[in-house]
Formats: sequence, structure tokens, C-alpha cells
Amino acid sequence: MPTYQYTVRDGTGVQRTGTSEAENQDILKRRLQEQGFQVTDVTQTQAAKKKAAGGGWGKVKLADLSIFCRQFSTMIDAGVSLVRALDVLGEQTTNPKLKRILLEIQAEVESGQTLSRSMQKYPKVFNHLFIGLIRAGEVGGVLEEALQRLSHFLEKDMELRRKVKAALTYPTIVVIVAVLIVLGLCTFIVPKFVELFHDLNVKELPWMTQFLVDVSDFLKSKWYIGILIVVVGWMAIKYFGTTKVGRRVIDRLKLKIPVFGKLSHKICLARFSRTLSTLLVSGVPILQAMETVAGTVGNEIISEAIMNARARIREGERINEPLIKSKMFPPMVVHMISIGEESGALDHMLSKIAEFYEGEVESSLQSLTSAIEPVMIVFLGVVVGFIVIAMFMPLVSVIQNLSGGDDDKAGADK
Repeated sequence: MPTYQYTVRDGTGVQRTGTSEAENQDILKRRLQEQGFQVTDVTQTQAAKKKAAGGGWGKVKLADLSIFCRQFSTMIDAGVSLVRALDVLGEQTTNPKLKRILLEIQAEVESGQTLSRSMQKYPKVFNHLFIGLIRAGEVGGVLEEALQRLSHFLEKDMELRRKVKAALTYPTIVVIVAVLIVLGLCTFIVPKFVELFHDLNVKELPWMTQFLVDVSDFLKSKWYIGILIVVVGWMAIKYFGTTKVGRRVIDRLKLKIPVFGKLSHKICLARFSRTLSTLLVSGVPILQAMETVAGTVGNEIISEAIMNARARIREGERINEPLIKSKMFPPMVVHMISIGEESGALDHMLSKIAEFYEGEVESSLQSLTSAIEPVMIVFLGVVVGFIVIAMFMPLVSVIQNLSGGDDDKAGADK
């Protein structure tokens, strides 16, 4: 977990500074505000930033973590010590970054540090959900069960992501092909037609043809400007997405956009339910679990609704009341959570909700894929058809003029 240096003012206006560990800056600010402080500045320490890099180059995938958790659980259940298990897993993993991190964690655990505390130093690899479950397993003496639940959770998360990526692969390929076709036609074919129009002494072009000729000239002579616009636009959007306001705007658009908005909402609900169920069944307190879920749900708007619900729960309200007021959670979800809370089986009910929405996501993706295929084909046909019509319209005019001229000549001969 990263370390932050903060500056606050208390109720009397006195300025105070200090350091504290937290999942992110927003969570630390909320904690300090709940304690009655006015937050003026929160910055991550340089040491934490270096550790946050995760121990080296490369990336640790969810599949690597899932295999690690499954193997780690099996070894702990078999009675292998933590130090020995980490040493073996660090040596046999094929991911160089994960290998480096596990061997460093093994050295810290051997020196007396707890496993969860050692993992907190690598937040880019082990997020606060991971740390929370490991800590709960350590406290309850059921580390192998916590690792099994983590592995199951990661497998479900990977399956959900795989289905989303598979559904979006076809339309992405079609769009790329359409762009390449348009670029190829405008760069190589349209100039040939322009030369032909000049040879035929065509002085005035239809608006469709003129538009295509202008696009072709731009791509041939000022292509670098187009690339610059795309790169700058992409970087601006990426930077905007890193700001708090930008994340809120983008995440709100994700929920509002037609068709894909409902799908994004269902994915967030499935992740919320699955994550909260996993945390609760592992013995994590509800307030800590809600705080962790808010950081893993993947949408700032829903995350804010969860944190508001957490604040109301601290004041004594039941979990279902603030969730229904947020309007981010459908009545069915809230009612099932209410039943689970009353019956003392909230974790089980959340698991059922997660299964329901994972099924809904799969069904929506199948329907979306079936609907997108003809739409993409029509889109590609319209684009190519526009170019073909635009190029042949002047030729049709030329042919008509020639035919009219021949008719006039034949009439004069008679």
C-alpha cells in the first residue's frame, strides 16, 4: 500500500503534517475528512512511487496471479512454510517481474515481516482487494482458503474480460479494415481518377467527388498533420482521463452511451457483487470491504455511490437504503442485498447477484455481437459505395454529354 504525505488543518485552524498509508489519495482524503480535518495537500512519497513500479520491467497478468494463488494455496495447505513456498514459487514462475517480486517478498517474510505487509509495497501488482483478503486470511488463520478465493475471483474476472474482448474484436477489425480501405483508395485510386478527369477536361466536379478529392489531397500532401492530430487528440484524452474530473466525465459517458452503457453498468454490478461477496466470506468487515470494493469496481460514479453508502452505514443505516438512493443499483439488486442482510447470508446473496449479472453480460455480449455484424457490413458497404459513386459521377456526366453531342450531330446531318 503506498505511503502519502499530507497537510491538514484541524478545527482550530492549526496546520498539521504527517504520513499515512492508503489505497489511493481519494481514500486518504476521505479518511482525514471523516476525522474532522480540512485537507490542503496529499502527495505520494518518492519511496512509495519507486516501489509502486512493481519491481522491474514487464507486466504481471491476471493469469499469472491466478496460477500463483492456486499453487500458493496448495503448498500452504500441504504444510509448506511461507518462506519455502515463496522461494519455490519465485523460482518456478515464468514471469520475470513476478519472480523478482516474490523473491523480494520471501526475503522480507524471512526477516519477520507479514505477508500482507510485504505485498503492500507492490500496489501495481497486488491491489487492495488482494491485500485485504491476504490480511483476513492471516488474521483468521485460513490463508490457504483466502488464496483459493482469490484464485477463483481472478479466474472469474479473467473470464468476464475475455468475453468482453472477444465480443469487441470483430467490430474493431472491421473498423480498422474500413479505415485502411479508405486510406488506400484515397491515396492510390482517387489520384488516378483525378488525372482522368483532367484529361477529359471536366471542370466542375459534384460535391461528393470534390470532397473526396480534397481528402485525397490532404492525405497525400499533409498526412503528417493528420497523424499529429490523432496523436495529440489521443494523448489529450488519456491525460484528461487521469484527472479526477476527466475520470468522472468519461465514466459517466460509459454509463450513458447507447447500448454499451447498459453493458458497462452490468459489468460494474457483476464486479461489485463478486468482489464484495469474496471479501465478506473471507471475514473482512463490511466498512473495510465497501472501501475496497469502491477502488476495484472500475467506475468513478459507481465508486462514489459505494463510498456514500459506506458513510451512511457508519451512521447506522442498513446497506440497502443508501444503495437505492444512489440510483446506481437496480431495485432487484437492492432487494436481494436486503434479504441477504436480514437472513445473515449477505455474502451468498451477493454471489448469486454476481452470477446473475455475469450471465446477463454474456447474453448481452452475444446479442451485441449478432447485431454488430450486419451493422458493420452495412457500414463498410456504405463507405466503399460512397467512394465508388463519387468517382463515377463525373464519368457519367461526361458520357451523357458525349451522347448528347452525338445526337445533335446526327440531327444536323439529317
